[in-house]
Amino acid sequence: MKKNILLLLIGLFAFTACENYLDRPAKTVMNDQNYWTSENNVRMFANGFYENYFPGYNTSYGTAYAPRRGYIFSDDLTTTGKQFIFESQAPASRIDTREGLYWLSNYGGPTWNFAWVRKSNLFIERIDEMQTDVLEEEAYKHWSAVARFFRGFEYSRLVSVFGDVPYYAQLVPDTDLDELYKDRTDRTTVMDAVYDDFVYVLGNIREWDGNQYLNKYVAASFISRFMLFEGTWQKYHLNNDTQAKKYLELAVEAADVVMASGNFSFSSDFRSLFGSQDLAGNQEVIFYRSYDASQNVTHAIASYSNLQEGQTPAPNLSVVKSFICADGKPYKLSSEPNADMLDITNLIATRDPRFEATFWNAPMKESATMLYACKFIDRVGVTYYGGTYPPEYGSSTNTNDAPVIRLAEVVLNWIEAKAELAEMGGAAVTQSDIDESINAIRNRPLDEEAISKGIKKTAPLQLSDLPDDPDRDSDVSPLLWEIRRERRMEFIFEHTRLLDIRRWKKIEYMNGHTNQDIMLGIWVNFPNEYPLWLVEEKIGLLKVQKEDGTEVTYNGTNDAEMVGYYIPENIQHRDDFTERVYLAPVGETQINEYKDKGYTLTQTSGW
Repeated sequence: MKKNILLLLIGLFAFTACENYLDRPAKTVMNDQNYWTSENNVRMFANGFYENYFPGYNTSYGTAYAPRRGYIFSDDLTTTGKQFIFESQAPASRIDTREGLYWLSNYGGPTWNFAWVRKSNLFIERIDEMQTDVLEEEAYKHWSAVARFFRGFEYSRLVSVFGDVPYYAQLVPDTDLDELYKDRTDRTTVMDAVYDDFVYVLGNIREWDGNQYLNKYVAASFISRFMLFEGTWQKYHLNNDTQAKKYLELAVEAADVVMASGNFSFSSDFRSLFGSQDLAGNQEVIFYRSYDASQNVTHAIASYSNLQEGQTPAPNLSVVKSFICADGKPYKLSSEPNADMLDITNLIATRDPRFEATFWNAPMKESATMLYACKFIDRVGVTYYGGTYPPEYGSSTNTNDAPVIRLAEVVLNWIEAKAELAEMGGAAVTQSDIDESINAIRNRPLDEEAISKGIKKTAPLQLSDLPDDPDRDSDVSPLLWEIRRERRMEFIFEHTRLLDIRRWKKIEYMNGHTNQDIMLGIWVNFPNEYPLWLVEEKIGLLKVQKEDGTEVTYNGTNDAEMVGYYIPENIQHRDDFTERVYLAPVGETQINEYKDKGYTLTQTSGW
C-alpha cells in the first residue's frame, strides 16, 4: 500500500441520511448520497480497510496483529514468573463496535465486533448500485471481489476465534430486530459463504491494480491461509472430512495461483525479509507495509529486537529443539558434530540458517530465557547495543518495512493442504511438491554475515528418506510432522503458531506439566558464557536444570555447578485449562442484551 494510504482514517466517511430539505448536506461535503460517483472514490473507500487487514508491524507502540510484540502467546515463548494464562471465565462484556485495530491476543483474532462486516456489506451494496451508471463490467467485478475479499477475511477471523457467529450477507436496518439479534450461525454455514466469496474473488479480482494495491496474488495468498485453517479445523475438531476437503482444495488452488505466476521467488536471505528499510524489490514478499518517518508512519518492532530492550516472553527450549539440523535431520538423529549440545554456539553451528538469522549469538540477560531474538532488525541495528540507537532502531520511530504476506507462507500452506488431502484419499505428495515448497525455502540465499560464520544451507527433504523424529506425536505422520516443523522455524514470533496449534487440536502443547521444555531456556555454561550473573544478587534466584532433570540453585559458592538449561527466574506454570479455550466466550452483557430484547444469544460451548 502506498505510504499515504495507511495515513487514512478507517472511518474516513461518516455517512448520514438527510431527513428533510433543510437538513440536506452541503454539496462540498462527502456523504453516502454523493460519494459513489467514480471508481477513484471506490478505491479510496477500499483503502480504508488496509490498516485493519494489512497492519504489518502496526504503528507506534501498537501490538495488535504485530509480530514480536503482539503474537507472544504460544508454546514457543516463555516468561519469567507465572506464565500467561488462558481466559478462565466469560467476560462481563466483549463487544466492540469501533472500526479500529482491536483483537484478542489469546486467540490471535478479533473481538466480538461486526463493524467491519457491516462496512464490507455496505461496500458491496454501493458497488452494486454503481454497476449500471458508473462502473464498467470489469471494474464492477473487480471491486465486488475486493469487497467480498474483505468480508471473507473478517468472517474467517471471527470464526477462528468464536466458532459460530451471526452471519450477515447484507446491511441490516436498525428496525429489523430479528436480524440484528439473531443467534449465532453454524460455523460451517458461515465458512461456506466465505468459500463462495473467495471463489468469486479468485475469478474476478484484477491480476494487477497498481503498485501496493490489493490484487489477485495478495488475495490468493490470504485465501490459502484461511482455507487451510478451516480445512484442518474441520478435520481435527469436527471430524468432517467432506468440508475439510472442500476448503483444503481451495487452499491448494489459491496457492497455485501465486506459485504458478512466476512473479515470486526465494531470492532473499531470511533476515532481510524483516529488517529491510525497503522491500520493494524483494521477490519473496507478495505484499508489504511501507513505513516513512517523514509521514509519521513508524513502529516499534525493530527496537524490541535491538538487544537492549527486554524480551519477555522469549524463545524457550521447546522451539529450540524443533529446529532442524543442517543435515536435514532432527537433532536426536543428526550426524552433525555436537548437534545434541543445546548451547547457543553449537545451535548456531549445527542448525538450519534461520536459527542464526533469528537469534543472537550469545546468552543475553535481556531475554527471559537467555535466548534473544533479533529477527526483526537488520544486521546493522544490533551493533548499537550499549550505545545510542538511531531512530530506525530505537523507541517507536522504526522504519523497516513489514512483510504482510510472503511466498514462504503460501508454499507451506500449499504443501500442508496437499499432505492433508493425501491422508484423506487424495493424490499423494510427490518429491516435486516438496522441492517446490520446503526445499525451495531451504535453498534461500545466505547473506554475507551468515556465510562468514560458516553457516550452510539445510539439506533438502527427501520423501524417500523422511526423518522419523523420536519426539513426533504418534497421531501425526512423519511428513506432516516435518511440514509442521518447517512452519515453526519459519514463522517464529509471527502470526502462525497459536493459530496452528489451535487448528491442529494441539493446545496441550501449552501445558508445562506435560511439555516441560516450555518451562526452560537454552543450555548455558554460566562460568564461561555469563559470569556476570555469578554474583550475590543472584543467590537463590539463578537456577539451571541438568540433563537428568535435577535443579541446581546458585548459592554463591557453587559457580562450577551453574551449567545447564537456564530456568527463568521465579517461573511458575500457567493455570490449568481445558479444551474449551480453543474458542472464545462472548460477553454476559451481550447475552443479557439479547434476552432483554426477547432473543437468545448462545454462549460458546464449555463457557
